[in-house]
Amino acid sequence: MKYSQEAVNAAYSVLEARRQDALTTYDAHVRNIKEHHPEIYDIFLDISKTSSRLAKVVFSKDQDGKPLVNVSEAVQKIKNENLENQEKLKNSLIAFGYPENYLTVNYTCPVCGDTGIHLGNRCKCAEELMTSFTISKLNEQCKIKLHSFSEFHLSFYPEKYQYNGATYNSRSKMAEIFDFCVDYANSFSEHSQSLFMLGKTGLGKTFLSSCIANALINKGVNVAFDSIQNYLRYIENEHFGRADGDTLELLLNAELLILDDLGCEFKSSFNSATIYNLINSRCNMGKPTIVSSNLSINELSERYDDRIISRLIGNYHTLRFIGEDIRQIKRREGIFN
Repeated sequence: MKYSQEAVNAAYSVLEARRQDALTTYDAHVRNIKEHHPEIYDIFLDISKTSSRLAKVVFSKDQDGKPLVNVSEAVQKIKNENLENQEKLKNSLIAFGYPENYLTVNYTCPVCGDTGIHLGNRCKCAEELMTSFTISKLNEQCKIKLHSFSEFHLSFYPEKYQYNGATYNSRSKMAEIFDFCVDYANSFSEHSQSLFMLGKTGLGKTFLSSCIANALINKGVNVAFDSIQNYLRYIENEHFGRADGDTLELLLNAELLILDDLGCEFKSSFNSATIYNLINSRCNMGKPTIVSSNLSINELSERYDDRIISRLIGNYHTLRFIGEDIRQIKRREGIFN
């Protein structure tokens, strides 16, 4: 994926800070052991000299160019001594209350040592940081306000509500959905299920989606959250060369993608194909997605290809929102926030 220079610079700035923090902490640990536990420090020094001892054995020759010692035996002896010293070091550190890796440089990414480079390529940690930065910049364009679960009020949902010819306890139903969403955010992982939020306008689908997004963003999860209409506009402009970027790739790879208000977008073959690509590809990759819509299943079936509906019904956990439009209730009660 292509990243902006700003994203690259931001990612490697974070990596450099991580690396320096790890090295600074390591140096402080070594000084502490040297000052307070010289016997442990001596073992640490013996281990640190292992490489030079091995090199001396391998490359030491007499005047005729022959090894001074039996190289294989000498190398094995040094290796055995090194293993014994490592065990001594570990046990000594633990005995004095230190973690066994106290005298190790503990990088955030042990694969690349926080350099961002592994085997001549960008390390996965650098890619993740660049993706996170780019998604954050994308989210800044979102006009949907993020909320917290504490702002949700069940009092706006009636205990008796007529829906499809039957009477329901809307408040009880929404309490279940609210608890489900809180638990979803608390237990979120890469294996979390996808959610399909259905219900008429003004019932809290966008609100609860934003609560989930807010909770996870605060945990450091890469969440892409906006109306599907906005995302499709970005993707179309990039596809036809009217703008730079790779929004489609970002949305495909976000840890959680939230597509708000399915059905509000302009109906076109390009949009339908893009929506199917997003939904189907993320299903195939096992990545969780949250989709909300004000349309009924019948209305969605009339608007979209059967493949899209099949994915939403078959692969998503459906949450059906019922009640009266909260915006209208607030207007009646003189609440304008």
